[in-house]
Amino acid sequence: MLTINSKSFSPRLGTAVVLLSLVGACIDDADGSDGGDELSTDVTTNAASARLPVSLGTAGNFVILAKTGISTVPPAVITGALGVSPVAATAITGFSLTLDSTNVFSTSPQVTGKVFAADYAAPTPSNLTTAVHDMEHAFTDAAGRAPDFTEVGAGNIGGMTLIPGTYKWGTAVLVPTNVTLRGSSTDVWIFEIAQNLTMSSSTNIFLAGGALPRNVFWQVGGGVTLGSNAHLEGVVLAKTAISLKSAASVNGRLLSQTAVTLIQNKVVQPAN
Repeated sequence: MLTINSKSFSPRLGTAVVLLSLVGACIDDADGSDGGDELSTDVTTNAASARLPVSLGTAGNFVILAKTGISTVPPAVITGALGVSPVAATAITGFSLTLDSTNVFSTSPQVTGKVFAADYAAPTPSNLTTAVHDMEHAFTDAAGRAPDFTEVGAGNIGGMTLIPGTYKWGTAVLVPTNVTLRGSSTDVWIFEIAQNLTMSSSTNIFLAGGALPRNVFWQVGGGVTLGSNAHLEGVVLAKTAISLKSAASVNGRLLSQTAVTLIQNKVVQPAN
């Protein structure tokens, strides 16, 4: 157990040959000014940089994928494909869907991409079944990764700058103020959260140093709530509902094993 700035951290090594040496913390806000805790490392061989992203399989073809429904209060701005399965297209509400002449997909004025449902024509039902299976497999994969850090901030990570690695909490996680993920374009963050993930209104997850949203994974055993005007970066793998309040935004993916609820939100799939 290591205590930094009166906060306890339990670093655990993913492999015995890796030397991970935590050397302290400094005060560093998202804009580089004083005001938040930074977990920093001096690394002989950094386990975090060697971590692999969570494979999404065909679930990665969707910006939003859900099992029981996707709803919105317009206008939403969605970039990427939407999908629901095993439910029918009637579980997609607020999007003013227009079924394509092939009956394979729909379109929406709020979606730059196609919309799929389990009751559409082949091959859509089969493809969605596979995508949902891949989503559930990705959730299990992320949940099973060996953590580098446990119980950081006792579940309150507001104001922190977090290095790459796998973080695990047996509790809910709260983001009451801005958080920065600092690393390179090849670094990976996996957040294993046993309960809920909640972002307060007007808070942000910032990426710094070249970090990419496609390499950030929020595996949440409960539900996910983004407050009004909040912004999240990364792929959300939620066991239950994902709810975005008014004008919240996501640069990543929303993959829910129940429903996704939107209110005038912007959700954009990350670049590959």
